[in-house]
Amino acid sequence: MKDFKKYYQIEAAPEEVYAALTNPATISLWTGDHAEMKPEVGTEFSMWDGSIVGKILELVEGKLIVQQWYFGENETDTPSIVTIKLHDDNGDTSLELRHTNIPDEDYADIVDGWNDTYMADLIDFYEED
Repeated sequence: MKDFKKYYQIEAAPEEVYAALTNPATISLWTGDHAEMKPEVGTEFSMWDGSIVGKILELVEGKLIVQQWYFGENETDTPSIVTIKLHDDNGDTSLELRHTNIPDEDYADIVDGWNDTYMADLIDFYEED
């Protein structure tokens, strides 16, 4: 199991980024795919037409999102946890991402997904405004 941590700069206020990460209609806008998400602790979610599925563990509006991600057949006793912290940076957002307990065989794909798709699409969504 491996961990991944990285910071991203997003040209939007933390409250806007939080909404973009928790509101299914907004998620669909920046991903281009169907999303199922109810921003309530204990609910399950699905993004990119089921490519990412998991459960919401903790939410602090405008500041924190904690999710457990499922890896299907690779499920282990140790949950894979995604923690997203949103920090105000002069009106923009410094997003701190930490993804723990990534199965070794999925690590490269997950890191590429975070950098080249998930965060790249979110950043592009705000830069187009």
